[in-house]
Amino acid sequence: MLETAKSIVLILSALFPIVNPLGGSPVFLALTHEYSSSARRILARRVAMNSFILLIASFLVGTHILEFFGISIPVVQVGGGLIVISNGWAMLKRKEDEEDRGREAQKKAKLKNIFRNAFYPLTLPLTVGPGSISVAITLGANIPHHLGPNLRAFLAALIASALVAVSIYLCYGFADRLAAVIGESGMSIILRLSSFLLVCIGVQIFWNGVHALFLTLPRAGM
Repeated sequence: MLETAKSIVLILSALFPIVNPLGGSPVFLALTHEYSSSARRILARRVAMNSFILLIASFLVGTHILEFFGISIPVVQVGGGLIVISNGWAMLKRKEDEEDRGREAQKKAKLKNIFRNAFYPLTLPLTVGPGSISVAITLGANIPHHLGPNLRAFLAALIASALVAVSIYLCYGFADRLAAVIGESGMSIILRLSSFLLVCIGVQIFWNGVHALFLTLPRAGM
């Protein structure tokens, strides 16, 4: 049990700062602020479930999937970084009149239409992005192959991923409470800053992938 507890703490300490559900809640609210509170909480629960499944899948079979398709972690970082940049830039350039039109349209939307965005982009890459996936794959690649330790590692990954998913639901599902405390103008500032930071995070993820790919190129004169 002690080894399992240590593994849970290790996985949490590696994943939680990267997933960062508290920091992602303003971004989630920016993309869903036109929905009702009940619809937003249902959507947050779906995003949390998707994140849990994605983290567990990355931990258990991520390395095998990438090897099957011949995809490396740096390539995942480059592609994911571009998607994060695109979403952050779109949010940063969104105008108030566009938000008003979107709000009126979304009031008439059904839940099944709302859920179309639950996986992309709300789960991947905005919540569980290339950084989280690469960390989960790396942790999964280092698990022991003996039955006993393997089961303990799986249990630790299951519990840690569940705790991350719960934190995602709480931060996303009640993001409107934070907005109510801060106020409309304060939330608008936070949303713009969050959008800018999202672009910066995307650039950093993209650069990490590009830098790793450059290191694999043959050097001149060798």
